[in-house]
Amino acid sequence: MSKRWYIVHAYSGFEKQVMRSLQDRILRSGLEHFFGEVLVPTEEVVEIKNGVKRKSERKFFPGYVLVHMEMNDDTWHMVKDCPKVMGFIGGKADKPAPITDREADAILSRLRLNADAPRPKTLFEPGEVVRVADGPFADFNGVVEEVNYEKNRLRVAVMIFGRATPVDLEFTQVEKAV
Repeated sequence: MSKRWYIVHAYSGFEKQVMRSLQDRILRSGLEHFFGEVLVPTEEVVEIKNGVKRKSERKFFPGYVLVHMEMNDDTWHMVKDCPKVMGFIGGKADKPAPITDREADAILSRLRLNADAPRPKTLFEPGEVVRVADGPFADFNGVVEEVNYEKNRLRVAVMIFGRATPVDLEFTQVEKAV
């Protein structure tokens, strides 16, 4: 048998703990040859709080851990008996089904893409109303005309003296209007 990717359902918020616990159990049991990677799929996001730019991690699939493993009775019991694990996703309770290679490749490529540059936590769309929070146009409302995620910039049409004026702003300078 060869190793396949399986999805393990963990308690929400305990994904990293499950990953560390599983890695530790694998090493202690001497079954490393049955296991590959154990991953919590996350991406780095940038958010602005109180004018301070912060990087944080956001999980793609909260409550799930990906395990690259060869399925047999010993490996199944090791994963299933891990604290904070509810079970496997897919297949039957006693015989879980792996995800397809295409699904695994999509998840892994998404992880590689997001390792290069952090994404903004707030996503903007053209036509959306935003409030300018910083800069010379602070407290003005405007409509998003164009979004450039590579440069983290927006073109916003702000009403000044009764005329819509296009203004280039950074993501850090705007917030979604309520």
